[in-house]
Amino acid sequence: MTSDELKYPIGKFEVPVSYTSEDIRQWISDIKTLPAKLRQAIVHLNDTQLDTPYRPGGWTLRQVVHHMADSHMNSLIRFKWALTEEKPTIKAYEQGDWALLPDYRLPVESSLKILKGVHQHLVALFDSFTETEWDRSFIHPETGASISLKRNLALYAWHSKHHLAHITNTIKTF
Repeated sequence: MTSDELKYPIGKFEVPVSYTSEDIRQWISDIKTLPAKLRQAIVHLNDTQLDTPYRPGGWTLRQVVHHMADSHMNSLIRFKWALTEEKPTIKAYEQGDWALLPDYRLPVESSLKILKGVHQHLVALFDSFTETEWDRSFIHPETGASISLKRNLALYAWHSKHHLAHITNTIKTF
């Protein structure tokens, strides 16, 4: 595999040109099913396997799991800000620096539990959204872009599959 294929095993995120109700249902399903798929993928891995990078110079599988929990917690907060404030500017964070913090060396169980709970909250919100709520947005401080909630849903469905592919592709090499 090329370096880009290892880094983006399902391809880079592409902003959808349209948002059909079928697309939204699929993305919600992707969010809903991620925690169980992730648990199933890593349940039998030992510490050595969890500490294997998914690509040269990349994060370990353990770091990927912890990153997913952190990223998806941030996403939940962003959805809630956009639902309760008018075009809020979200808080960005340095995900690479977060991956170096001591909690990223913990067993992955805590992050699996976080993801399960965060995804339950996300799906409960999504299932209640009106079209108007899907069109609400937040401002990303690094780009100044206005991000609609339906675009953020598409991004996090992709993010879920993106990192799950990092893990499952690496497991195939064991």
